[in-house]
Amino acid sequence: MLLPKLVTTLKTYNKSLFYSDVSSGIIVGIVALPLAIAFGIASGVSPNNGLITAVIAGFIISALGGSRVQIGGPTGAFIVIVYGIVQKYGMDGLMIATIMAGVMLVLMGFMKLGTLIKFIPLPIITGFTSGIALIIFTTQIKDLLGLNIPNLPSEFLAKIPVYVNNITAFNIDTIIVSAISLFTIIFLGKFLQKIPSTFIALILGTAIVYIFGLEVDTISTRFGQLTSSIPSIGMPEISFDVIYNLAGPAFTIAMLGAVESLLSAVVADGMIGGKHRSNMELIANGAANIVAPFFGGIPATGAIARTVTNIRNGGKTPIAGITHSIVLLLILLFFGKYAGMIPMCVLASILMVVAYNMSEWREFKAQLKMPRSDVIVLVTTFLLTVIFDLTVAIEVGIVLSAMLFMRRMAEVTNIGVISREFDEGLESEDSGANSIQGKNIPKGVLIFEIDGPFFFGAASKFKDAMRFVGKTTDVLILRLRKVPAIDSTGIATLEDFYYDCKKRSTILILSGLHAQPMFACEHAGLLDKIGEVNLRGNIDDALNRAREILGLPSEEIVAQKESSIEK
Repeated sequence: MLLPKLVTTLKTYNKSLFYSDVSSGIIVGIVALPLAIAFGIASGVSPNNGLITAVIAGFIISALGGSRVQIGGPTGAFIVIVYGIVQKYGMDGLMIATIMAGVMLVLMGFMKLGTLIKFIPLPIITGFTSGIALIIFTTQIKDLLGLNIPNLPSEFLAKIPVYVNNITAFNIDTIIVSAISLFTIIFLGKFLQKIPSTFIALILGTAIVYIFGLEVDTISTRFGQLTSSIPSIGMPEISFDVIYNLAGPAFTIAMLGAVESLLSAVVADGMIGGKHRSNMELIANGAANIVAPFFGGIPATGAIARTVTNIRNGGKTPIAGITHSIVLLLILLFFGKYAGMIPMCVLASILMVVAYNMSEWREFKAQLKMPRSDVIVLVTTFLLTVIFDLTVAIEVGIVLSAMLFMRRMAEVTNIGVISREFDEGLESEDSGANSIQGKNIPKGVLIFEIDGPFFFGAASKFKDAMRFVGKTTDVLILRLRKVPAIDSTGIATLEDFYYDCKKRSTILILSGLHAQPMFACEHAGLLDKIGEVNLRGNIDDALNRAREILGLPSEEIVAQKESSIEK
């Protein structure tokens, strides 16, 4: 259903829900403040860009979204990809890429692809999430320790020797404030459920710096005075070359946004006992990423941490998310100028904790014990994310997962000949007309059975198995009762096999065809070639057709004769 949850919830809205939503929205807004600023800075843009994103994108995601409690805004998952785009293409490039990603998300929603996003393998998600966490961690070491490094390389491997060479040039004041901030976030967060520990760390760290006059780098010393207003609408210079070059990063942004938003919605459903509308959620995220860039916003999506905070503080409807955006807007307009006082090391501490929570190292460790193919996807995606970039990691991860899945499906598809000699004492899952046991198979009749999907991955298996078909075989029965689906390669393989049989004067009979293979073969014209008379519903009918071809009496007639002889 393409209907925002806001419309649905307002039908039964009351004063009690309003108070609950507003109180939760205020708390979530306070939680989102340092995160929005930190994500903006870490992404290579200004703190204002992060705040504007949380305000505009957060409002749109809540107003149009398919979840009752989803909170949208900038997230850590985008840091790596956004930083790379800004470094290479500037803010105009980021704007174009974000808008393109938004259009992709809207199209995915209208095409009802929301359910398909859920099928992205867990090793890919864990791999790039852990990789992003490691990159975020390494980028914040400079501000956490107060290292004086003017030009820190963006590449992960290039950062390591730079840190090693400059590690002794740390700032003791910065380390003290960082330690206090980390302690506040980690330990107070365990005891304070209602008051966000990140906000306490922000206020405490800032107060310590200015009370004691510590020499610590702040937002204003790094970026200058922040503006307390919403930027005017800007338009980038668009060219075909720019769009072509940014297609890959835009797709990555869209995939990241879709996956994170829907994962967050699923987590929220489990906590509130609800059910989100995945396609509407994609449309809302797409709309947010189309509109926000015109005001200086960066990519945004549903944020799991802020969504969980919203639920725990009593948020019931999208009004809580809208309230969170309004709170951030008021902070930006009336207190934005004071944001420049925030120490960079405090923001680095916040991002360090975010990176740790994103790392999912326990999940990563657990998945290393999974089947080898999954481990290969996990490690490959992780290494590509860290060493190269997220776009390459996701593309290679998806392709690799698809190839390994096809290999796995091909392995479970079995093709084999059924012997003419059967043990009647063996139990069978089939009975009656579908049972092969105890059947009298005439000389000159060969039975093959395919068990599993008959697609391009299994085609070579079929060809290898058919090499055992002798030239003296008069009739070949191909049992397809365990083939749930067939693709074009499977149909082409069957057609080639039919012509091979025709050359050997062997009659081909298909037995037990299901609906999808039947429709596909009929649409391709294969059934007309084989002949309707050679299509049989079960093995009994197929064997009787074989006896008819060979000029032998049917099984029923034989049974009647044997019965009359006994009498």
